[in-house]
Amino acid sequence: MTDLIVEEMTCGGCASAVTRAVQRIDSKAKVDVNLQTKQVKIESSQLVDKLIEVIADAGFPARAA
Repeated sequence: MTDLIVEEMTCGGCASAVTRAVQRIDSKAKVDVNLQTKQVKIESSQLVDKLIEVIADAGFPARAA
């Protein structure tokens, strides 16, 4: 399980964009977004750095929690 903080995520559309970005590189990834805490929990076989990269490429800078 990977825990990330995505500060610029403010709405359901943002959460969907983050989820889609992760699932583009791992279609089986499980993504749990908490908009209040800006936390994203990801269950994926991808490395943390790659997850952070694809989320940032979608316009949402991320960092490890």
